[in-house]
Amino acid sequence: MTYLNWDTKTITDFSDKNIDDLYERGYVFTRVEKGVMNKTRSFRIDLSKYETSSENRRILRKSENLSLLIEPIPYAGYDWQVGKLAKSFYEKFGDKVFTANKTREIVTNEKKSNFNRLFIFMDIKTRAALGYAICAKTANIIHYSYPFYMEDPKESSRGLGMMTKAVEWAKKTAKKYIYLGSLQRPSDSYKLQFAGGEWYDGEKWRTDYEPLKGILR
Repeated sequence: MTYLNWDTKTITDFSDKNIDDLYERGYVFTRVEKGVMNKTRSFRIDLSKYETSSENRRILRKSENLSLLIEPIPYAGYDWQVGKLAKSFYEKFGDKVFTANKTREIVTNEKKSNFNRLFIFMDIKTRAALGYAICAKTANIIHYSYPFYMEDPKESSRGLGMMTKAVEWAKKTAKKYIYLGSLQRPSDSYKLQFAGGEWYDGEKWRTDYEPLKGILR
């Protein structure tokens, strides 16, 4: 599947204000190279309107074994197992979609990475890292992106649990928005379960989901 990209910008101004303004205009950071942003059908949650639903609570209960640790990028604790997990996780989307070398680059090399926070989801009992998300953070927003995790048939909601924990964290830390990637394919519709959701149609942000039913079929 081809990634939806209406426009590409390469920025040199990495101030919070400029980044916030570009995200407001539908652009998001990419892993391609430093400064590259794509304009796409972005999805975000207006956290002033977000409240934890019964479904969110159900997912959080199933994810009670996960704790969230947030580390700065460059991440000093990087080892080869992080890149191996990312490569293995993303292989189902196509060969070389997300390589171990690319993971190491964007998690450890500030000069080549657009991202500044690594979310690490750890087993509360063993302290083993079960999942990660490579994120961009400003004072007002968080872009939750490139999640990858150990897949377990007994923990089928692990990915959604990680995302929900990130949303809850963003709400508690008084962020204005959390961006959850884009809406590209029918399987992305699970993101619409969060209250306060908004999607970018190429020109403006919308809260009505009816048009998406046809787009995401």
